Amino acid sequence: MGQTDKQFNGFLRVIIRDLKDSIAEPDPDKKQKMLEALLSDLQTTLED
Repeated sequence: MGQTDKQFNGFLRVIIRDLKDSIAEPDPDKKQKMLEALLSDLQTTLED
């Protein structure tokens, strides 16, 4: 079953928040881990 517009908008809000947090992170190693976690979450979402 597909997502509603509200569910999809919520999903995008989470991605945007995580990207903003990653951009604001001054520690390069932590930034890399945050981006890798986001990428992993997105890949898992595609495979579901």
